[in-house]
Amino acid sequence: MNKLEIIDHISKSADISKAAAGRSLDAAVSAIKTAMKKGSMVTLVGFGTFYVGKRAARTGRNPRTGVEIKIKAARVPKFRAGKALKDAVN
Repeated sequence: MNKLEIIDHISKSADISKAAAGRSLDAAVSAIKTAMKKGSMVTLVGFGTFYVGKRAARTGRNPRTGVEIKIKAARVPKFRAGKALKDAVN
């Protein structure tokens, strides 16, 4: 399912226009991004939790040359599914 299919589903389920559904989806995604940039967790009860994890600095290899390179530490987005979502999938 891609973004357009989600927008179609939202517009039919909520009985709103596709434009309004698109703006709603964009606003929700933007709110999640903003909260995660600040380091906050976003919990949607029954769906799951979006949070920021930390990846430690490490050494890697350039696959072409085999030369070792240093990879910086990074903050990465993560998602943990809630019980209701897990139950719906199984």
